[in-house]
Amino acid sequence: MSDEIRRPTKKIKLILSDLHLGRGRLLADGSMNTLEEFYFSDKLVEFIQYYSSGAFRESDVEIIFNGDFLNFLQVDYRGHFLTSITESISIEVLKTIVNGHLQVFKAMGDFLSQPFRKITYVIGNHDQSMMFQGCRDYLDQIVGLPLQYKNIIYFVDGIHIEHGHMHEAANRVDPRKFFLKQGLPEPILNLPFGSHFFIELVLKVKEKYPHVDKIRPFDAMMKWAFFNEPKMLLKAFGLLFKYLYSILFANDPRYKWTLKKLFKIFVNSAIFPDLSISAKKILSDDRIHSVVFGHTHVYEYKKWGSRKEYFNTGTWTELTSLDVTSLGRITKLTYVMFDYSDIDTEPHGRLKEWRGFHRIEEDVVVA
Repeated sequence: MSDEIRRPTKKIKLILSDLHLGRGRLLADGSMNTLEEFYFSDKLVEFIQYYSSGAFRESDVEIIFNGDFLNFLQVDYRGHFLTSITESISIEVLKTIVNGHLQVFKAMGDFLSQPFRKITYVIGNHDQSMMFQGCRDYLDQIVGLPLQYKNIIYFVDGIHIEHGHMHEAANRVDPRKFFLKQGLPEPILNLPFGSHFFIELVLKVKEKYPHVDKIRPFDAMMKWAFFNEPKMLLKAFGLLFKYLYSILFANDPRYKWTLKKLFKIFVNSAIFPDLSISAKKILSDDRIHSVVFGHTHVYEYKKWGSRKEYFNTGTWTELTSLDVTSLGRITKLTYVMFDYSDIDTEPHGRLKEWRGFHRIEEDVVVA
């Protein structure tokens, strides 16, 4: 039966963010990769397959990866973590990520090979390399069919979809200048302060403490470190002051921050920023009924009035909570589904958790 005759019986959009696919759980020598944050390739494949088969076989389905799908910042290039990132470097890093999660990209290709299927990639702060056309072409080649790419915002059917980093001072990218070109042999990414800070400072701490940026609340971690790891805390502050001094007096086009700008960044930044204020401002536009962010790694839902809704999709990576109400490691594979019906003129969103299929056993995550 042709696509023109077979009309979809159902239409849905599925939004996920912050999966952070890296080079894979195992390195070439068979050892564990402590910088890998995504442990759920099998569950993601099941997710993709589930929403393209069974009750959804005849549906119009779009999967939207809302930023930080790939974790370029945490994958080395020939043993080094770089902040001068060219297209050729980005493509080589992308090849490493693909090799670490081949089953995911095959599932994406199988999904797109069916009629009425679409995958949209909204770029975040950890996958800014996907701004390069060469990276897009390579990923499309691996998947086998083209994805739709959005640099910052994807607006569809009254839904504003955005990763969220543009609403945070440390990770905001200049939308007028995605690349630095002047005086350089080839363009490099114009990375925000947060990306430089992560690559040049946080990764050094993560070598010994891989989960340091996954602990919340952050102030509770600082108090714990003060009593239990004071040497680590002093070393981290020493690295911080040394780093800030170096970028303030560096004659480098990548470092363009004054002391005033850095102060503003630190005052306005948070480890887990609250984006609901930004969402509410966006929702003041009558054309928009729903806002979907990621970036914070904390799933969230808020509603204002009868039809203005904000969703945060959370993350598919692991968090560690020091709050007594949720003490321990937390992993929830959360996402947002927008369901279209013949009755309502607007799609309705729901925050959901993917549980996956029942398994008798699976590997324990050790990092």
